Amino acid sequence: MRTVLITGADGFIGKNLVTSLEQNKDLKILTYNRNNTIEELEQLIKKSDFIFHLAGVNRPQDLSEYDSGNRGFTEHLLNLLDKQNRKIPVLFSSSIQATLNNPYGISKLAAEQALLSWSKNNGINIYIYRLPNVFGKWCHPNYNSVVATFCYNIARGLPININDPSKELTLVYIDDVVSEFINALNGNPHMDEDGYCIIPRTFKITLQELADKLFEFAQSRKSLIMPDFEDDFTRFLYATYVSYLPEDDFGYELDMKSDNRGWLAEFIKSRHFGQIFISKTKPGITRGNHWHHTKVEKFLVIQGEALIKFRQIRGDNVIEYRVSGDNLKVLDIPAGYTHSITNIGDTDLITIFWADEIFEPDKPDTYYMEV
Repeated sequence: MRTVLITGADGFIGKNLVTSLEQNKDLKILTYNRNNTIEELEQLIKKSDFIFHLAGVNRPQDLSEYDSGNRGFTEHLLNLLDKQNRKIPVLFSSSIQATLNNPYGISKLAAEQALLSWSKNNGINIYIYRLPNVFGKWCHPNYNSVVATFCYNIARGLPININDPSKELTLVYIDDVVSEFINALNGNPHMDEDGYCIIPRTFKITLQELADKLFEFAQSRKSLIMPDFEDDFTRFLYATYVSYLPEDDFGYELDMKSDNRGWLAEFIKSRHFGQIFISKTKPGITRGNHWHHTKVEKFLVIQGEALIKFRQIRGDNVIEYRVSGDNLKVLDIPAGYTHSITNIGDTDLITIFWADEIFEPDKPDTYYMEV
């Protein structure tokens, strides 16, 4: 069993890394945070076989804290390793700002140089990742992540500020970062030509495009129209947005259209796979008795008993299917067949419907005809 130490374990990346590593029963995880003492760090190092060095300073009250929190703390960590003659690999989460002439970038570069020197002197592997903007669950809003801030504010109906709509961001997803860190732990990092470790997959988006996507996600709870999840970035960003919903606002109501037959409510819509809706039908009641030129549907009874009838609109033969929520069976509704569903049981009938297109009142492709 290997023992890994994670500094900055309570941070955004640290929490996600710890949570993933906990799934590996062959690893023992030690954590170090701001609440721990240097003496505790020394004891943790004695037990460690690998260090994920994620601790650092990126929003200090005093600019001098950049140097002490990044270069200074890194050098202290390396001194403790030397003191104990612990020649173990270290992974360092640096920043793309290490190439920039600002206090944060300068302090990160100095930390990198300390690690490179230590690695050369001891013949031990180090893994330096110059991370771009990382996004995902558990990142603090209104801190140092525009994605987190936009997600948090938009989910609460708060304003966002966009100074330069055309500014392009380079983003990496937290799960990709964690996966790559685990690759490094196993000695298989991805590296560039300069010897720095990299996250293989990045995403580029402008600030305005980012805001537009997030507003679309927020609106989907009212319009029910879901985004296209074919590309990974949209899936990752949507998962991130939902993680910032207020805990008292996870739920939202559907518009239940009720009448003497029961009720019907649209659930999910998509311009790519159509829509899903659900209905409750009282005993003895029939729905449908219509047909479609092109629209196709699927019916799935999940509670009660139903008789579903079909007739090709230019024929006389009536086809019947008996279905029940006790034995789930999906019925395809072909175009050109008038169809109906009748509750033949003694209890309410609950049915899930899928249609391959969103219902448009001005062109419904729905024509009344009794089966």
